Amino acid sequence: MFSGAQVSLYPMSDNFVGIILDAVKALDPYHDRLRIETDDISTLLVGPPDILFAAMHDLFVAAAKTGEHCVLSAAISRGCPGESDDAICGVSPSLGQAEPLAERITAALAAVEITAETGQPTAAQFSLYVMGTDTHMGEIYGCIDFLKRSGTFDRAKNFCTRLSGDAGAVFATIREAFFRFGDPEGHVTLDITVSANTAPRVFSDAQRTL
Repeated sequence: MFSGAQVSLYPMSDNFVGIILDAVKALDPYHDRLRIETDDISTLLVGPPDILFAAMHDLFVAAAKTGEHCVLSAAISRGCPGESDDAICGVSPSLGQAEPLAERITAALAAVEITAETGQPTAAQFSLYVMGTDTHMGEIYGCIDFLKRSGTFDRAKNFCTRLSGDAGAVFATIREAFFRFGDPEGHVTLDITVSANTAPRVFSDAQRTL
């Protein structure tokens, strides 16, 4: 099954080029496990879903550890019928399971709980799209149940869910949403935005001027 992500990293700094170039070194250990293609807009990562999320996590944390405000934006997809299978994607050990929804929620919660902390506070919002199935709302409601119990749930927003917490737990929560919900052989996509080192007071002041 084809799985991949188009990823863009945005450091809000005059030194954005240096931060990006240093951060992409975090992808070096993944070059033999992912197909990586970069242009002037985004980087395509193709490979097993668990490796995709590990690479995105490491890329983001490397940039965020500079202390500068950094944002990672990604469109993530598995099982897209318009993409040819790629041997590098293999079969994820966590994907392809068809347990009842309650068991998948329990497994997702356990996976988040054992995630190692990075020490990097992070906020994120994401949307889950379960494509081409009449049971998509049941899967989405199951995912929402998982999110509310994950320890990273912040609040529901229009069209998306906001998470906050350590970067390790936040990425693990999004990864498990991608792994556990939707037909194992079906088309599932995520739209994610992850942010660190924001200055909340700036946005509070801006809201008062609107």
